[in-house]
Amino acid sequence: MDRIAALRQAVSGVRADRRRIGLVPTMGALHEGHLSLCDIARKHCDFVVLSIFVNPLQFGADEDLDRYPRSLAADSELARGRGVDLIFAPPTEEIYPRGPSLVRVSAPGLDDRLCGHFRPGHFTGVLTIVAKLFNLVAPDVAVFGRKDLQQVALIRWMVHDLDFAVDIVAAPVVREPDGLALSSRNAYIDTAARGAAASLSQALRAAQQAFDAGERDPAALVGAAHAILERAPGVEVQYVELVDADTLDTPGRAERGHALALAAFAGGTRLIDNHLLE
Repeated sequence: MDRIAALRQAVSGVRADRRRIGLVPTMGALHEGHLSLCDIARKHCDFVVLSIFVNPLQFGADEDLDRYPRSLAADSELARGRGVDLIFAPPTEEIYPRGPSLVRVSAPGLDDRLCGHFRPGHFTGVLTIVAKLFNLVAPDVAVFGRKDLQQVALIRWMVHDLDFAVDIVAAPVVREPDGLALSSRNAYIDTAARGAAASLSQALRAAQQAFDAGERDPAALVGAAHAILERAPGVEVQYVELVDADTLDTPGRAERGHALALAAFAGGTRLIDNHLLE
């Protein structure tokens, strides 16, 4: 039996028992951020499915598909230790048996902003694989990390506009002691670049401090973050923006709940981070 058939058989049995199903989609190389999503899914559901699939559709031609970290055996052990009931880790040819999907899900006007501006086609790949997973698992709840702010917003819009019967839960960013947001790509960062990487969260804190002091001009808050990044050796800023976390629009005035989002290269590794103003 192939993995898709086994998955469908397993979740149909769970659904027949009237138990709630939670889905945590990942690309593997699990860290505490991913595992916290499993914990949240367990709180909402009776049966937790974790998917591990490095999706080629969301990588550009010059990106790190071939060297993206893969550690299925270690990931499986970690996931089982956090109470995951089923791990779905299909090969690429089972997900895309005829090659890359001809039919894809996109969100014009939303998927070409922020990261989408610099990674054309990335979010079409993300939405397409998430839609496939929703169809395969039919979860009651799906949990995503808020570190990928734009991804969460786009998935919420997809669920709303395409009438998926799934509740989306966005989990808080999990950080290292120095503030660096957990990411599978952190494995690329060497000791020399670690300070540069930590400056991303420092920049977000600087914007929050300016907001705390009464600043409400989006450009000024972005400037406060930029000032930190520009002083950090080894950081190449791609963007810093203040946006509405739901619509991704730039507000005329900063308010609580708006998000500072940024992307930058630290030691050659592209990192993203964000912070909801509070």
